[in-house]
Amino acid sequence: MDRFPELRDLQIFCAIVRLASFTKTATELDTSSSYISKRISILERDLRCTLLHRTTRHVIPTEEGEVIHRWALEILDTAGQMHRAVTSIRSDPTGTLRISSSFRLGRNLLAPALSELSIRYPRMEISLIVMDRPVDLIAESIDLDIRIGEVPEPHLIAHCLGVSRRVLCASPDYISRSGAPQTPEDLRDHACLVFRERDQPFGNWRLRTLDEVAAVKVGGPLSSNNNDIIWQWALAGHGIMRASAWDCEASLASGQLVRVLPDYHWPANVWAVTTSRLSTSAKIRVCVEFLKKWLAAGPLGEAPELPDSQHDGIMRENVHLASDHG
Repeated sequence: MDRFPELRDLQIFCAIVRLASFTKTATELDTSSSYISKRISILERDLRCTLLHRTTRHVIPTEEGEVIHRWALEILDTAGQMHRAVTSIRSDPTGTLRISSSFRLGRNLLAPALSELSIRYPRMEISLIVMDRPVDLIAESIDLDIRIGEVPEPHLIAHCLGVSRRVLCASPDYISRSGAPQTPEDLRDHACLVFRERDQPFGNWRLRTLDEVAAVKVGGPLSSNNNDIIWQWALAGHGIMRASAWDCEASLASGQLVRVLPDYHWPANVWAVTTSRLSTSAKIRVCVEFLKKWLAAGPLGEAPELPDSQHDGIMRENVHLASDHG
């Protein structure tokens, strides 16, 4: 390598990988596409490799580009930390923070937490958008998506907020009428209340024990894309549902619901998903650190650990309150 690449060029390259477009990158950086193309050519010259595959519809990194992208993120993150250390600027987070989540997670876990967060940081404006569907963080201008389950998008950074799992449950009335399934395969003959989850194909339930993983195609007369409706039907005795353990803990304790196939569960950890590292945004960093502490002290009750089952292609960072994390 004749010369070290310019940090600005690394920033431009990372933006192209994130947006998958020269035009969108030029718009975001308030410059021209020709300038973006020129800087990438210079970066490729400096690094002596081709960084991007370019077609009429897509821009994706080459194999060498993927390696450079990972290192560029580390370099830019370190440079950002150096700048903050030198300037010693420490100000309260400000501006609007747009957070998306599912209905039940947003209402039952996030709403009280964000209420407290807004009191601690009054200069932040928090907007919580709830929807039981996948979101496009870039297209929908979302700063932070709080979700349950796997994060399949390879271009996003997932921050583990807490460990949880999904369990099967039903009302005592349904079990008295229909009996309790003894194996996962028995679920095929039961009325299962199917919710179109963000991270699962519709009607495909996966269950796990210590030594077994079972995948079952389930169905029934009732299904919905709204989890609150699924809950109403389950409590009314219409069938078996799959729910997060934290969500059904009180109903199980009161006897409104009973566990079905109690030896089986499925990982359903809570994740904060962003498009960039926490070091790039004080408001996002503060929110992620606060939510991790809030959930560990309350509903989830333990410090999160990153599970081996998470998708290996995701850039993951383990949140620590004393240090910046991704």
